[in-house]
Amino acid sequence: MARKANASTADSASRTLVLGIDDRGVIVQAGHNAEKVIGLEADALIGTRLYDLLDEGGDQIPAILEAVAEGQERTSVWRLHGPGDAVVTVQPMVGGTDLFAMVHLRVALSTTERFQDPARVRRALFDDQLTRFGSNLDLDLCTRALADVIVPHYCNVASIVLLESLVAADESHGEANGSAVLRRLALATDNHEPDWSATFPTGEVLVYPPGTPYRECLDRAAPVHLKHMTAEQAGRIADAWRRDPVRELLDDVSMVILPLIGKTGKLLGLMACTRTPGFRRFDAYDVEIGMEFASRAAIVIDNARRFSRERATALTLQRSLLPLRLSHPSSVEVKHRYLPGSKLVEVGGDWYESISLPGGRVALIVGDVAGHGVKAAVTMGRLRTALHTLANLDYPPADALHIVHELMTELGEQEPHFATCVFGVYDATTGTLEIASAGHLPPLLLRADGTPEYLELPDAPPLGVVGGNPIESREFAVEDGSMFVIYTDGLVESRGRDIDDGLDRLKGIFDPSALDRPMEDLAKACLAGVYDNVDRDDIALLIARLRRLPEDTRVSWTLPNELAAVRRARGLVRTQLDEWGLADLSYTAELLASELVTNALRYSPGPLEVRLLRERTLVIEVMDRSAALPRLRRAADDDEGGRGLLVVSEYARRWGTRRTALGKVVWCDLRLPGIDPDDTAFSEEWPGKKHHTDSFPLPRLPLDGLPDRGV
Repeated sequence: MARKANASTADSASRTLVLGIDDRGVIVQAGHNAEKVIGLEADALIGTRLYDLLDEGGDQIPAILEAVAEGQERTSVWRLHGPGDAVVTVQPMVGGTDLFAMVHLRVALSTTERFQDPARVRRALFDDQLTRFGSNLDLDLCTRALADVIVPHYCNVASIVLLESLVAADESHGEANGSAVLRRLALATDNHEPDWSATFPTGEVLVYPPGTPYRECLDRAAPVHLKHMTAEQAGRIADAWRRDPVRELLDDVSMVILPLIGKTGKLLGLMACTRTPGFRRFDAYDVEIGMEFASRAAIVIDNARRFSRERATALTLQRSLLPLRLSHPSSVEVKHRYLPGSKLVEVGGDWYESISLPGGRVALIVGDVAGHGVKAAVTMGRLRTALHTLANLDYPPADALHIVHELMTELGEQEPHFATCVFGVYDATTGTLEIASAGHLPPLLLRADGTPEYLELPDAPPLGVVGGNPIESREFAVEDGSMFVIYTDGLVESRGRDIDDGLDRLKGIFDPSALDRPMEDLAKACLAGVYDNVDRDDIALLIARLRRLPEDTRVSWTLPNELAAVRRARGLVRTQLDEWGLADLSYTAELLASELVTNALRYSPGPLEVRLLRERTLVIEVMDRSAALPRLRRAADDDEGGRGLLVVSEYARRWGTRRTALGKVVWCDLRLPGIDPDDTAFSEEWPGKKHHTDSFPLPRLPLDGLPDRGV
């Protein structure tokens, strides 16, 4: 037998009596519904002391009257003769008459009276309720508010269950029948018994078994009315669902299961409404009222579902435009900050990159697409992808920016676009920094001796702007411990500050003391004060502390262009790996080195250089005097050559080539035991998360497609 519920004191489940009292607590006025509320006629109440109506709580009356005399309102819970507990609100009145205060007594209806008047139930469901919860476009909040409306106005227990395909990130269009996977988003009860929430937990992903009324509702997309559920029916549902508590909870209840059907006729889920024993059971008119409410609620849920999916898609796409991983050599420390100019979008036209390159090098990039919002972000995504690809192909900075310039010029033929960008490559083996700029603000270099300076680079127009000087690069020698800072104009320029003042401020932050300050503190100092500027531009900031790799992690040899160089290279590699304690890699490394040296001897003139670099991986490089880049091909069975690079690609973790001033470099690398080659700065937070919080409010929009309310 199911437990009987205690009636709530919510509006549709209670009656209110209004009394007028004088300053002694004597009733001088009474509402005409007094007999229905407390069982006494209104005339009989006149002249009665308020204290005489109470079983408990009378000791609070003197203090309440004193507070009311001072103009204060008081609310309390009193135990009345007959009706039991009542929520009492006493409000002061003015006017000079005997009326001192108004007393509002709200008394819960008995179980025999609750849900008796269908017109009252209908009015409680539709009067402003859909507007109240329907304007919220968050799906979870919307369904919880819906459940709180149904309970206590329509039933004692209600649960909202939607198709999992509508709630999950990836929608599947094959779940339109009763076997669909669903998720319970909301459960509401009027007595807050834990048995209901334990048996029907919110957030549960479930499939309703065949033979249950829930499955019948999903199969037919029509309401299922169980006026009186017997113990046998409850037992069958419990057995099919393998949930024994269901047997007791659903015994002797009255239930209506209502389908939620969207604007396009698609089934969204269901709404299970239950009246516990002791309350009036559902009838056909209740089902009609419930279906009308469910049809309107389904429109609201469908709107929230569509908005939630579109918002999730937009956020995923925006967040994917900026990197979550910044890779760099172990001797280089990198810190970044990104701040979009508006809270309406989470990614703007600015971007940044730190890309670890073969041979102990790192590409450091910051760019800025003109404009704001989604269009600028889309263009930024294209440029970032293009530059990332060109950097991984080992294009020099000036060449990479020139190619992107051609891309921007082509895009500008469809819609005008331009962008500025600065691209630097730091070689941690030689301590050199090669930089090219396309119309961007000058990089800041804080040298190891504490001298900050803005680097002078060859002038070039922004990417996408036709004419002007060609993009050229400059190379700088950088001492260990120097700091390299690249940024966008939003950091140094605003409506209330001249760009020269911003540049001076940035230069002041990177004074000699900055060499010993943590990178995080420097990043915070750069953005200090910009959060309060509502008119700011997008901001991207990249700070790198540059150091060369230790001398004992790299070694190189120059070999003559003769066949004996292959054997010599194998011996040198074997000896060096023994010194580094990497003898286990010796066989594979010797094989790879011999293949690369053989390839260089065959196709290039002059001496060649072999270099080993021990960083997060073991890098093997062979430099020769030929500019022709080798390519991987599959040799035929009768070919005498063409298999060297195939062997390298099979045994190496990665391999590649890059051109140099004198020729080219062919390289490959091997994993080092116990070291993750991708163990670089990685953040699970998207770059703009510090600017947007989880409490960022969802928009509250007018209801879309909701029919006019009727009573």
